[in-house]
Amino acid sequence: MRIGVGTGIVAGLVVVALVCVLTGFLPPTDAGALGERIAPVLGFVVAITIVAELARDAAVFDVVSQRLARWGRGRVVVLWGLVVVLAVVSTVFLSLDTTAVIVTPVVVVLAQSIGVSPLPFALATVWLANTASLALPVSNLTNLLAAPAMGEGPGAFIAMSWAPTLVGILVPVAILTVLQRRTVFGTYEMPEPRRPADPTLFWSATGILVVLMPLLALTHDVWIPATVAALALIALFAVRRRHALRLSLVPWQALALAASLFVLVESAHAQGLLDFLTSPTAKGDSLGDLFRLAALGAVSANAINNLPAYLVLEPAAGDPVALMALLIGVNLGPLITPWASLATLLWHHRVTALGVEIRWGRFALWGAVAAVPTVVLATLALAAS
Repeated sequence: MRIGVGTGIVAGLVVVALVCVLTGFLPPTDAGALGERIAPVLGFVVAITIVAELARDAAVFDVVSQRLARWGRGRVVVLWGLVVVLAVVSTVFLSLDTTAVIVTPVVVVLAQSIGVSPLPFALATVWLANTASLALPVSNLTNLLAAPAMGEGPGAFIAMSWAPTLVGILVPVAILTVLQRRTVFGTYEMPEPRRPADPTLFWSATGILVVLMPLLALTHDVWIPATVAALALIALFAVRRRHALRLSLVPWQALALAASLFVLVESAHAQGLLDFLTSPTAKGDSLGDLFRLAALGAVSANAINNLPAYLVLEPAAGDPVALMALLIGVNLGPLITPWASLATLLWHHRVTALGVEIRWGRFALWGAVAAVPTVVLATLALAAS
């Protein structure tokens, strides 16, 4: 989970955030409350990143993708459906960045190896990394921030997210299937089966993931099972492949960026600098309120990135339903601009390194075609459910 934002920009944000804390621009009481709120969130980010990276090193995703190709039996449309399921499961349980960073290169290389255009598969992973990330608190950093206000336990979150999430999956996939129909309805040569280099490592890592995923959906403090899984994988690799354990497993740059954004936006809120954006407060009592928050979230995410957009607009959501509408905007909406989501920046770095050409003009046009109906229909689904 490494980001494409320049190190200098991140360092500058960290310096400004430190100045806000040290000078009292962010009052000490607010800083303490912010620390208590974000510590478990950032702890989960570290743990799930280590889990995803080591699972990749154990060949879990490579073996799964090869198995999907065998199950497709030479029909691209079947493989397409299986890749969609893989991207959704990865996003829902292991977070959107896992799909962008780890699943994307796996399916792109798979498509190239069987002689199929990788573009539809690459677009599917980046769209679903964003739009399927509404499902669970663990699916997106914004969800983890919002979950405590939704009610006790993941069940309260899922009760409101399930219908918009279905829309967020089905609508983009349907649109992309139509746009890329020439590739999707083709055929391919069956690949030769490959086995992992270390079967013990592969099966052990797979077992840890199988146990972890339902716990992430059922546990309130998700950082606990994620940390246990990360420690288990670290112990496993210490025995089987010690050289794979490296400091770069920790997403230092992503942590610095997220923490500095938290401090900067909280400082602005504490000083009343953002009151004009968050007043009047929407209670989610009307469909108009829900549409306003979802649209504002989507536009803001595409303008300044979805994480700061959520942090800025969070006070405008006066109850859990309104908060879910905001999440629809900042999670399902950032499909248009390259910087709307860190997952998109991560994804672009991966696909271009693999030789897949992405023109941002066409990407933005396709993203707009998908984002507008997805956000609108997801908001209607929220209101109906």
